[in-house]
Amino acid sequence: MSRPDRVVAGSFVVAILAAFGLFFVYLRGGQTQLEGALLFLTLGGIGVGLLVWAKRLMPQIVDETQSRHHAPVAEQEQQEAAETVMGGVDELKRRTFLSRLLVGAAGALGLAALFPIRSLGQVPGDTPFFTKWKRGSRLVDVGGNVVTTDTLNVDSFTTVFPEGSVGSADSQAVLIKVEPDLLQLPADRAEGAPEGLVCYSKVCTHAGCPLGLYLAADHELRCPCHQSTFNVLNGAKPVYGPAPRPLPQLLIEVDDDGSLVAKGDFTEPVGPAFWNITDGPP
Repeated sequence: MSRPDRVVAGSFVVAILAAFGLFFVYLRGGQTQLEGALLFLTLGGIGVGLLVWAKRLMPQIVDETQSRHHAPVAEQEQQEAAETVMGGVDELKRRTFLSRLLVGAAGALGLAALFPIRSLGQVPGDTPFFTKWKRGSRLVDVGGNVVTTDTLNVDSFTTVFPEGSVGSADSQAVLIKVEPDLLQLPADRAEGAPEGLVCYSKVCTHAGCPLGLYLAADHELRCPCHQSTFNVLNGAKPVYGPAPRPLPQLLIEVDDDGSLVAKGDFTEPVGPAFWNITDGPP
């Protein structure tokens, strides 16, 4: 085996070993600096091997310059081009051992590259469409106290969660009490706002920030991040700012003991819009 052959073979072997090393390092929990070094050796080994193979082992083509013309390409030139291509193919066939090492290096790199896909996490499935709210879930405040019809005064509000899930990011909601005759909701939504108690997702539909300000005089909820503002009387439609759609409403009802309970999940997926949000739950 000539020296160029040994260099190419050694480069591909280094690439294979480094790729398997990258694979095992990732399986054992990963180490950023080591993974970077192994990836460098893998790609570098393949690159050096291919470069030496092309420069030292493949038939060399002599650069020639000739004047441009529009006549058909001469048959001799076509034959020479075909012979050059076939010469490269023959070179690959003659060096079967190196070809197998190249395939092995590429395969090892592909194997190592597949596993970091696990870092992307599980497929979300239909989880973006649902929160922890279910029919019969009692509304509780941040302290876990059950919310009743007497908790709020008119033009006041509070943050609520489903009982047992205080702190849930996608389930947080804002409960507001207004004069019942001010509400401008469709009939099916109005039934879910008893005694002027209307509840909306607290997650802004623009960038997902939690709404933090209620402007009682205007009956508006405002997001502190980009100032998106929603009118709570007409279904929390956006009246200002970049939010593209209304806040999803949580339909509620009064239980026998006066506590407030959910009639189900939010009317729409919460938070910023995503590509198939109009499809709804599968």
